[in-house]
Amino acid sequence: MFPVTERFDFRGDAVAWGAIGTGDPLVLLHGTPFSSVVWRRIAPHLARHRRVYAFDLLGYGRSAQRPGQDVSLGVQPELLGALLDHWGLDRPDVVAHDFGGASALRAHLLHGRDYRSLTLIDPVALSPHGSDLVQAARRHADAYAELPGYVHEAVLRAYVAGAVHRTLSAAEMDAYLAPWTGPVGQPAFYRQIAQMSDRYTDEIQDRYAELRVAPTILWGERDAWIPVERAHELVARMPGARLQLVPDAGHLVQEDGPEAVVAAVLDRLSSDTGGPSSVPGRPPRPGASSS
Repeated sequence: MFPVTERFDFRGDAVAWGAIGTGDPLVLLHGTPFSSVVWRRIAPHLARHRRVYAFDLLGYGRSAQRPGQDVSLGVQPELLGALLDHWGLDRPDVVAHDFGGASALRAHLLHGRDYRSLTLIDPVALSPHGSDLVQAARRHADAYAELPGYVHEAVLRAYVAGAVHRTLSAAEMDAYLAPWTGPVGQPAFYRQIAQMSDRYTDEIQDRYAELRVAPTILWGERDAWIPVERAHELVARMPGARLQLVPDAGHLVQEDGPEAVVAAVLDRLSSDTGGPSSVPGRPPRPGASSS
């Protein structure tokens, strides 16, 4: 597991984070319903080249979960910004998956955060989004939260299994399920679903031409959650974006093709095209470093 043993106080809630390796900073953002666990096979390789930071989003993994908590895409980019300030990072390289992709994009477009490079993995970036389970749970979050534990676990197990093309081992599945079970985890799972809304992608999806960094986009060809057609639509909206399709990989490319993630990120890190100046014809944001 990624060692998220440190704690950061964000508006009274504890956020779990950790860092490994040395060198220039690289920040990893997970998606939903996942946690920093997704980086366990990726981070050690990247840490040979960078100081790698990862954290559990608010309400996820080993970060605080509580009734009434705001865990929406409105607050997660603010958490990212607060952590970047806490770590003293100005323009880190960023790798973001799923819901983390939307968080990174919102932090960039709405909160002025700049990245040396941005790698997006099957990001939630276009409306509408959300599986059939998400749509149903949004409408009936309270009822789902009260399901018997064994029923909830069966639903959750089937949901997570749909994110991968291969079959997760029992230990791997347990690591993904653990934060979302029991009297605290089960309501937290449906809380984050209830707070999902297309308005968070509506606010940014027509602004991707304003990106100050040209993303590298990885997409699992077998993604059953967000079809690969969305990848092509997204690339068309992002000037200079590069798309790499990963064969025999579902939505959770970190599990189906970790070597593809490592290779793509290291290729991006070794290039000299990262940063605001990577978008042709667009100067850096005033005050942004061009180094």
